[in-house]
Amino acid sequence: MRETSIASAKLTYYPILAHARPPELPMLVVHHLDNSRSQRVLWLLEELGIPYEIAQYRRDPQTMLAPPALRAVHPLGKAPIVTDGDLILVESGAIIEYLIDRYGEGGFAPPAGSPERLRYTQWLHYAEGSLMPPLLLKLVFDRVETAKVPFFVKPIAKGIAHKVRHDFIDPQLRLHLDYLEAELQRSEWFAGNDFSGADIQMSFPLEAAAAGGGLGRNRPRLAAWLERIHARPAYRRALDRGGPYALLGA
Repeated sequence: MRETSIASAKLTYYPILAHARPPELPMLVVHHLDNSRSQRVLWLLEELGIPYEIAQYRRDPQTMLAPPALRAVHPLGKAPIVTDGDLILVESGAIIEYLIDRYGEGGFAPPAGSPERLRYTQWLHYAEGSLMPPLLLKLVFDRVETAKVPFFVKPIAKGIAHKVRHDFIDPQLRLHLDYLEAELQRSEWFAGNDFSGADIQMSFPLEAAAAGGGLGRNRPRLAAWLERIHARPAYRRALDRGGPYALLGA
């Protein structure tokens, strides 16, 4: 493994894994931000066993935002970003779908036209479209409650944040997590009896929920599902290569 610096990103080259990439194809690069959604893209690539490079970016320690260097790759400057030859792709669900379609060799997705494939597609969209919004709202209003503000404003800010959390955010999170707990009664994995890209896509919001203490003892299937994904060798390899992942307390 060798490293070099490009702008403010650290580019890490890894040896070829299970499947050799045709020499005429340029290397696939994951633009990876610490403690972000891009961790699950690294995990998928480890599951696929294809060679890739990591361009590593670090958050600003004060604002926790991505560095400006990411905007040189894509105008939004958000991770994950994957470059594959001339292709520049953003959005976790689209990246997972693309990588599995191109490199999955028929694995990591249920057969087209099957009921499991519909569930698979649903979870690819649900993770960010439905589950992440209340989790992000919880993060924002948690910070409002603890933010340093003038003493005469603090009771008002805390009161508003508490009411929004109590009346809207927390009930929404309970609704979603109870729904997911019930779904895992149907099968061991989200899209059926086989592990798939849907489980990879669902990992980030459910790890975020667990980190916030949201699973509780009454959702044992979700807790067991997290234990299963964390025990996968490819998941562990992705952690080793991606660096610290604060959602796991790393």
